[in-house]
Amino acid sequence: MPIRQLPPLLINQIAAGEVIERPASVVKELAENAIDAGATRIAVTIEEGGKELISIVDDGSGIPEDELLLAISPHATSKIDSPDDLDAIATMGFRGEALASIASISRMTMTSRPHDASSAAEIRVEADTVDGPKPASGPVGTTVTVRNLFFNTPARRKFLRTDMTESTRIRDVVERLALAHPSVAWQYTQDGRQVIDLPGDQTPVRRVVSVLGTELSDELLEVDHSERGIRVWGMAGQPAIARGTARHQRTFLNGRPIVDRGINHAIKEAYRGLIEPTRYPTIVLFIAIAPDEVDVNVHPAKAEVRFRNQSAVHQAVLHAVQQRLRAADLTPTVDLSRSDPGLDASLLSSPEFGANVESASSGVTAAAAREFVQSLKSMTPTQRSVAYTEVKHALGDTAPASVETAPELPTMIATRPILQVHSSFVVTSDEQGIVIIDQHALHERVMFEKLRSRVSAGALQSQRLLMPATVSVDRSRMERLNELQPLLERLGIEAEPMGPTTIAVHAFTTLLFERKVDPASFMADLFERDDLPQDEEGALHEVLDMMSCKAAIKAGDRLTDEEMNELLRFREDVERSSNCPHGRPTSLRLTIADLERQFGRT
Repeated sequence: MPIRQLPPLLINQIAAGEVIERPASVVKELAENAIDAGATRIAVTIEEGGKELISIVDDGSGIPEDELLLAISPHATSKIDSPDDLDAIATMGFRGEALASIASISRMTMTSRPHDASSAAEIRVEADTVDGPKPASGPVGTTVTVRNLFFNTPARRKFLRTDMTESTRIRDVVERLALAHPSVAWQYTQDGRQVIDLPGDQTPVRRVVSVLGTELSDELLEVDHSERGIRVWGMAGQPAIARGTARHQRTFLNGRPIVDRGINHAIKEAYRGLIEPTRYPTIVLFIAIAPDEVDVNVHPAKAEVRFRNQSAVHQAVLHAVQQRLRAADLTPTVDLSRSDPGLDASLLSSPEFGANVESASSGVTAAAAREFVQSLKSMTPTQRSVAYTEVKHALGDTAPASVETAPELPTMIATRPILQVHSSFVVTSDEQGIVIIDQHALHERVMFEKLRSRVSAGALQSQRLLMPATVSVDRSRMERLNELQPLLERLGIEAEPMGPTTIAVHAFTTLLFERKVDPASFMADLFERDDLPQDEEGALHEVLDMMSCKAAIKAGDRLTDEEMNELLRFREDVERSSNCPHGRPTSLRLTIADLERQFGRT
């Protein structure tokens, strides 16, 4: 086949394959054009997942009639003029490919009217057939209607997902753009049903809460941090509202939704040890940086960017989120609103203040805490009143007359243990209510922070063994000994081969030795791990986590008053004491307001 010039339609369809992946891509490109046109209101309407209809209506600056044909031409744009402009792109779009690409794979109508025009003009495009421009009626701004997407490229159309999936992707696009541009009013209508209706001129905080859900407003922490010319602002969710998917982890650069591995890694590191590794934080971050410090022209859909100084951006995001989380009280509050009204009597009738709480060495669960308090049922109003007084007396205070007086309670002493429940939980109080602490989870965090602090200053202190501890491993795992040697040295562990399937441990970490952790058992578990991260720091974190779990107080261990006092002092002093290194909570709080409500004192 001889070399020949491709026809314009085929060229545009090839470009569409890069820029327009699915209906959501159409919405993204057209909505970004509306933003660049200065729109203050953007309405998105779709039918059948956007396959049959996508309509974008804006009140932006509009396109003059004599430029409509040029607007649908490939590589025609008003946003850049010279190669120098590519070094400092401040608009959402700039390539001039979107309209030409969309028109080549759909039946598209575009009606537009500039502010200074007395009437609108319209152009219709179907593949390579163009009708217009010609006069039309319409308000100031631009309306683009896209029908029968991919009608002439059926191979592309058959790979689209269900209408519901495509609609969800479109909603995600609208939400992301709405988050980035809170001064713009947004409407999204799906198959005749209005799904999103956001007013213009919202504050950034109000817009984030409106999109994520007002029920999360109390769980979001405002982040605002600047360093090295980079500003990071946003809302970071408390660990308790982490999700199973990354859908609520959103990042923006200079108003543009982006996906960046470096930024995602910084967020993950900031939440490390606060949420379980398989979960994702709820977080919305806006990064502002000089346009000439970033290249947005590295991805057809402009979803990925390249930073001039990736390390500086990573550090700024890490510090912003990390510092805000450190400053917050991350102790989750037990939600008793879904429980049956009334309290169980068993909490007060038990010899140990009566809690029937199961041991949970892996961290306090909401179910366990609910069981702890909900064991207080079947009381008459008089009995509840007496029981309430007893609870308040145990907390070192007298009961207030009503909920309204609760904020006037004296500050409670957080470092005074009340009791140990089932040799697993320590119950104390603070100024907000009762705090239930999982003794293993909290001590695990304490041990982890001790180990991490010491290893950051150098190799951990080591204890020589009188007789080497021996570990039997598979031949295939013996090869890992060489790989793990640098890590073992940092941990104060000296080990070497002693036969084809035996490892001899000659020295072991002093802190673990003092906590009666068996060297052979620890090494056997370590060599069974197949999930250690490839990078040394990540692997170190995982092994320190493993060490701290083995060295920590266990559920079932009886604690003396002195030991409980010491554990509670650690809770105040140790960083991230609200969660164990696995990310599970070490403590749960039952607020005074909840106790008031459960005891019928509202």
